[in-house]
Amino acid sequence: MIDLRALREDPERLRASQRARGEDEAVVDTLLDLDERRRSALTSFESLRAEQKSFGKSVSKAQGDERQALLARAKELAQQVKEAEAEADRLAAELDTVLKVVPNLIEDGAPAGGEQDFVTLEHVGEVPSFDFEPKDHLELGEGLGAIDMERGAKVSGARFYYLTGVGARLQLALLNLAMEQAIEAGFVPMYPPVLVKPEAMEGTGFLGAHAAEVYQLPQDDLYLVGTSEVPLAAYHMNEIIDALPRRYVGWSSCFRREAGSYGKDTRGIIRVHQFDKVEMFSYCDPADAHEEHLRLLNWEKEMLAKVELPYRVIDVAAGDLGASAARKFDCEAWVPTQNAFREVTSTSNCTEFQARRLAVRHRDGNGKTQPVATLNGTLATTRWIVAILENHQQADGSVRVPKALQRYLGLEVLEPIKR
Repeated sequence: MIDLRALREDPERLRASQRARGEDEAVVDTLLDLDERRRSALTSFESLRAEQKSFGKSVSKAQGDERQALLARAKELAQQVKEAEAEADRLAAELDTVLKVVPNLIEDGAPAGGEQDFVTLEHVGEVPSFDFEPKDHLELGEGLGAIDMERGAKVSGARFYYLTGVGARLQLALLNLAMEQAIEAGFVPMYPPVLVKPEAMEGTGFLGAHAAEVYQLPQDDLYLVGTSEVPLAAYHMNEIIDALPRRYVGWSSCFRREAGSYGKDTRGIIRVHQFDKVEMFSYCDPADAHEEHLRLLNWEKEMLAKVELPYRVIDVAAGDLGASAARKFDCEAWVPTQNAFREVTSTSNCTEFQARRLAVRHRDGNGKTQPVATLNGTLATTRWIVAILENHQQADGSVRVPKALQRYLGLEVLEPIKR
């Protein structure tokens, strides 16, 4: 949720942010108008209530006809106070409704435009060249006895799968490596709940434009999370944090309906309904958020180096940030059979947007409570298996295991199974 005080002081900043996102600028004037009317109604209510309290003393001292007249006026005042309070509450609710659909203000320097308007910041590593026709991750995975899409579909439907044998072991190795790195960097490890209340999902900004992608359990009024960012952000909901930064790393299963993605990446495990992920999450002083964001990005790059993947880093354009993020950097690993880079990590600076909704605060130098900044970043996820299998494949269908994963797997090479 954006800061109304900052909006009053500099409405042009939100207008510029809305233009960069491709969103409607008119919402700025709507917010300013509602805010002014709400404050005016609140002033009127408080003035009438003060008069009512003062008037009560006069009634208690009066007698006879004077008392009857004052009682009539007191009744009239009571009705006016009630109406003024109702109007102030109505305008506050209307303002809150509009505020909840306004996305975060983008950070200075974020590229304007839509999904294709990202800016490439760097390329890391060399794209592999093969002296044989490379197989895609599913063909490799089936040959290794690592991925079973057919039975996943039989049991659960399209976009579900089994990781089997070395596939399951590879995921455990990858996520354990990510957890180990995060713990060494000072993150507190967490297994968060994957079912959350509406206020947690809404507070993190996932019930807006992307609500259709979220699985809901109406009977229990709960949501399945698409990322452990949600329960980690809500961990300190309605609290004042006494020391910053607070860094957590969560390992969880994640669930996404993938609404609107029909026909996209239907082969293999690139775009699926369930996957596992290790997610970094940070609460920090808003003044430190930009530097904290770069730290999260560097931890992601460190992890990608460990699994020896070529990748690029992109600065995501404003129209593709999502509601909560002020800025987002994605790392996209090379997928040889697609001849393309595909997202494997994402780190977002959400500034105070989520914290205002979730009432997560800290005390500033003057002892006054202020919203914190929240940031998140992916450290490893099931999708990484796609890039690992394809980039490290060998001519006989075997796959070289990156050195950093060998101690977890106890293998240097994943060999095709004999049928």
